[in-house]
Amino acid sequence: MNNIVFDMGGVLINFKPDHFLDRENLSEADRALVMAAVFRSPEWPLLDMGAMDEADMLPIALSKLPERLHAVARRLILNWEEPVEPIPGMAALIADCKAAGKKVWLLSNASRRQPEYWPLIPGHELFDGGVVSAFERVVKPDPVIYNILLERFGPDPADCLFIDDMQKNVDGACAVGMNAVLFTGDVEALRRAIFG
Repeated sequence: MNNIVFDMGGVLINFKPDHFLDRENLSEADRALVMAAVFRSPEWPLLDMGAMDEADMLPIALSKLPERLHAVARRLILNWEEPVEPIPGMAALIADCKAAGKKVWLLSNASRRQPEYWPLIPGHELFDGGVVSAFERVVKPDPVIYNILLERFGPDPADCLFIDDMQKNVDGACAVGMNAVLFTGDVEALRRAIFG
């Protein structure tokens, strides 16, 4: 396949709320409060939908938390990606895809802040284009977002390999005729799936 379509969080970079909370050294009770107010809140999915931005979400989250946790919540909402933690080996794989003449595309559920940290992700400069959910107001696994990518950039779905760390998103790609693989963290297995 000549078109490799990458998810971002969990594929190109680490996106694990538990890991981000680990960095904050919170008590179990405070950790649960922050998780509920931020990553498991009704507002968090609205960021990816483009229905809300982080500035809208912040006061809502802070209102659910004691003041001692406001700085933590602010960091997690406004700067969860600091520092960006690339998935080891992925930038080299992207470079090898390009060297082999393949096109590489991004298809990510992410907020409108995505362009701020995209340049910090190793290999970003090799991408031929991409679609970010917040700007389209639709998220994976809705077939509409896969079709936006296909129609905007023109690849034949049968000539695409979509890579995501969530099975429902893999299934969504298959539903529009793309080939797809679930990424489990094994870059060498992914390399074999791409190159045979």
